[in-house]
Amino acid sequence: MFKKKGLPRLEEELLEIEKNEPVESWRIFKIISEFVAGFELLRKYDLAVTFFGSARCKSDQQTYKDAKELARRLSKEGFAIITGGGPGIMEAANRGASDAQGESIGLNIELSSGQRINPYVKKSESFHYFFIRKVMLSFSSEVYVYFPGGFGTMDEFFELITLIQTEKISNVPIVLFGKDYWEPFLSLIEKHLYEKYQTIDKKDMEIYKLVDSVDEAVEYIKNKTK
Repeated sequence: MFKKKGLPRLEEELLEIEKNEPVESWRIFKIISEFVAGFELLRKYDLAVTFFGSARCKSDQQTYKDAKELARRLSKEGFAIITGGGPGIMEAANRGASDAQGESIGLNIELSSGQRINPYVKKSESFHYFFIRKVMLSFSSEVYVYFPGGFGTMDEFFELITLIQTEKISNVPIVLFGKDYWEPFLSLIEKHLYEKYQTIDKKDMEIYKLVDSVDEAVEYIKNKTK
């Protein structure tokens, strides 16, 4: 029914449900309704790219400008631009899509601190549960682009490459933008995980592609989605 090849398995325990607590029926219905709303939004887009990166990135930083320009150019190529809907890199990508008059989507999370939806999101869906939002972001696109970010960005990156490694989803293009940021992490993966401890295979390091410019990213993504 849906265009995507697979979805990650849900965690054994639903977030916020304690082991010794009875599962209230209203909570189950809320979970189901969030899944339905998310899938109904995402199924509208045949070609999409999801951007990840730091919410702390400012508009005068080069990474913000690069994310905005990459999203603008990909939007011109017919990609819907999907983000977590917040500030920083997410805002930059939605802004680029908006500048190109393209599809600009935000999958936001409801927080007690009140995470805002950036003003460049045209269509959005908000989620109460983190794990549902993560499923939506993993389901959402044909390409995933990771700009420099913090724990959340790393969490999304390692989850997605694990899903590809274990063949739980299809081998979609994973783009890492910015050599200065990503090379130390990739060196650790190669030297520590692969060479020293042999906890991954050599082919696992082919799941992702490191780029250092908007031109390089656009060329790679276009070639991979022809």
